[in-house]
Amino acid sequence: MSKLTKNQKAVAGLVETGKAYTLAEASELVKKITTTKFEASVDIDVRLGVDPRKANQMVRGVVTLPNGTGKTVRVLCLCTPDQEAAAKEAGADYVGLDEYVDKIKGGWTDIDVIITMPSCMGKIGPLGRVLGPRGLMPNPKSGTVTMDVAKAVKEVKAGKIDFKVDKTGIVHASIGKVTFSPEQIYGNAKEFIQTIIKLKPAAAKGTYIKSIFISSTMSKGVKVDPKSVE
Repeated sequence: MSKLTKNQKAVAGLVETGKAYTLAEASELVKKITTTKFEASVDIDVRLGVDPRKANQMVRGVVTLPNGTGKTVRVLCLCTPDQEAAAKEAGADYVGLDEYVDKIKGGWTDIDVIITMPSCMGKIGPLGRVLGPRGLMPNPKSGTVTMDVAKAVKEVKAGKIDFKVDKTGIVHASIGKVTFSPEQIYGNAKEFIQTIIKLKPAAAKGTYIKSIFISSTMSKGVKVDPKSVE
């Protein structure tokens, strides 16, 4: 077991083991227990009472975090020539089609999100082997395949993220940075959790939100009382 650093020892007693804090309290605590010298991310893990192996219990969606993610998101917009100007004006970092399809075929994936149009999917489909494993494949369900590419670019730049429950029943996402104020962390976390609650599958039985933990990069998790969010 690794030894605690001096800073980690100093904050070790701030979080009581087993105690469930309100979301507001957790949003303050996660800042206090972060000891990294770099700008750490704030992460949230929500364990759901669903069976992801069953299609009718899959939880997947998108949410626009009111205070953004704190990250610089590199957006590639693969679109027809008539939409290029609007995509650039909306803030896309890279705009085009054939030249970027060729670059991706050559192994280029120096981007975070790809937004495209339905009419362009024929050219993008064959890139699935490259884009799929990296989570970059555009998908209508996440809003990255759309006729209004400019709107999609603006939303992603403003803090829109997509999420999906994993095979263990947990939804994980990064919802900001520790440099955010407690109020900003709280606002993003609340929006994220409430979006998950709205997506509760009809087939899900019993307790839906089993547990919520908020942590920062390399910090311990702070348990959140689900009732403080509903």
